[in-house]
Amino acid sequence: MTIRVIIVDDQAMVRAGFAALLSAQADIDVVGEAPDGRQGVLVSRSTHPDVVLMDVRMPEMDGLTAAREILDPPRGVVHRPKVLMLTTFDIDDYVYEALRAGASGFLLKDAPPADLISAVRVVASGEALLAPSVTRRLIADFVQQRPAPRKDPALRLKGLTPRETEVLGLIARGLSNQEIAGHLVLAEQTVKTHIGRVLAKLDLRDRAQAVIFAYEAGLVRPGDSG
Repeated sequence: MTIRVIIVDDQAMVRAGFAALLSAQADIDVVGEAPDGRQGVLVSRSTHPDVVLMDVRMPEMDGLTAAREILDPPRGVVHRPKVLMLTTFDIDDYVYEALRAGASGFLLKDAPPADLISAVRVVASGEALLAPSVTRRLIADFVQQRPAPRKDPALRLKGLTPRETEVLGLIARGLSNQEIAGHLVLAEQTVKTHIGRVLAKLDLRDRAQAVIFAYEAGLVRPGDSG
């Protein structure tokens, strides 16, 4: 199945470079571009992409605001693509807030071309781009510096079974499904089932939000590792 992608960035050269790179892949089709967040929202609504590559800092409307509009659309708008944030900074408040809003991860603009291609495929498949330890560390640092959200996540943890809580903790430590299966001596499909239940019970979009939730709930703390 072809992955439909749009690129939202205020630099024409960046859009052209990314479009050329991604279009050369047999399984990826670049279906639109936009120079700012406002137009990015409109292009997303008209082209129905699977993945939106969204720059963080843009004129007119920044990437965070645009991501929120795409991921939490008004009534009547059904399509909600995955959003992958692009940034030139490895530590950026906007990145954390975008993940909290439902973005599926972020990627540095100067990452190797292979990483960009892989990121699009990972996000399109429904996974969060949170594998690198630096990403987990950044999220942990951001969570540590911020107050808890309005709904106390620690209370919401009570709705999980002990096994589901354990699985959530391992997700937050950056373990893959295969690694969680090995750690808990379970079949990988069973792990996937547990993860699906965790996301559903906590009303979380994907693993990115699950990681943030686990830190905010105090289930894991910065520096924890699997």
